[in-house]
Amino acid sequence: MKLKIIAVGKIKEQYLRDAIAEYAKRICRFCKLEIVEVDECLSRGVQREAEIERVKNTEGEAILSKTEGYVVAMDIDGELVSSEQLSSLIVRQKQRFSVITFVIGGSNGLSDAVKSRADTRMSFGKITLPHQLFRLILCEQLYRACCIENNVSYHK
Repeated sequence: MKLKIIAVGKIKEQYLRDAIAEYAKRICRFCKLEIVEVDECLSRGVQREAEIERVKNTEGEAILSKTEGYVVAMDIDGELVSSEQLSSLIVRQKQRFSVITFVIGGSNGLSDAVKSRADTRMSFGKITLPHQLFRLILCEQLYRACCIENNVSYHK
């Protein structure tokens, strides 16, 4: 089975890249992990609603071209889940799909097309996080989910 993360933008901060690499290494004990970065579309000038939609749609097209298998859109308005529920979702879906794709949008969020394509929309809470930091949090939660599934003593 493969877990795939599609994320908008490149991570510039070395400490975030190092932390993500550490969790990716840990996850590889249990399954394959692929992280795909799509270009962040920078808006020009004042961010009016039409410009924000243009940015989300451009990023959304790039995201949709990379999705495969069961698709989970990480969305602040999605279903709030616990670590145990995330682990359970992975266990259930890996019986049907060889790839589970998690999608992280850019600073403006996800396009309606990406949300529509998703098999589920998931949230880790109502707080707003930078999308680069959220990538690290998702990697940590995926590792935790793998530990829960495999009865490894990381999760408390």
